[in-house]
Amino acid sequence: MMTVQQIEERLSNKCVGIAGVGGLGSRCAEALVRVGVGKMILVDFDVVNESNLNRQFFFTDQIGMKKVDALYDNLIRIRPYLALAIHHQRVTPQNVRLLFADCDVVVEAMDEAKEKEWFIREISLQYPNTPLVAASGISGWGNLGALKVVRHTNLIVCGDGSGEASDETPPIAARVGIVACMQADVVIELLLSK
Repeated sequence: MMTVQQIEERLSNKCVGIAGVGGLGSRCAEALVRVGVGKMILVDFDVVNESNLNRQFFFTDQIGMKKVDALYDNLIRIRPYLALAIHHQRVTPQNVRLLFADCDVVVEAMDEAKEKEWFIREISLQYPNTPLVAASGISGWGNLGALKVVRHTNLIVCGDGSGEASDETPPIAARVGIVACMQADVVIELLLSK
């Protein structure tokens, strides 16, 4: 076993890239920073909205800010010497190689199923040896026994694997946070095993 200090030391020189810093990405980033990951690359094109506050690591005074800027401010408050690279832009097949080149692990935290699909495909093609931690099925509440981690070589998927969010099963803080922390835990496991 390792002490918290030993874990922080091992993680201090590791780099994690996160595509999308909404509910999953912002909460996953928070957990990773708290445990000592030393470098992060955060990419998102959106701004903080009031409707985001029910599940994302943002605050009312950050409404209207770029999500990457707001998350930068929040994460630096936790760990002031964190090395953060932020990109306020949409991740595309054309820029994915450039954005995540230096990452030890990449986290997929995008909203749309189609975005997730091409992102997983591109990361797997561009970086076949870099683990990718994705999420599928984060909406609703209850039925926690359905949440699981499924491993496919370098692709690890957290969640219940069900369909997209709807009016009947919206994404809310508890379940989104659980899956985001599942992703963070997998990332920590991967980084500590290297």
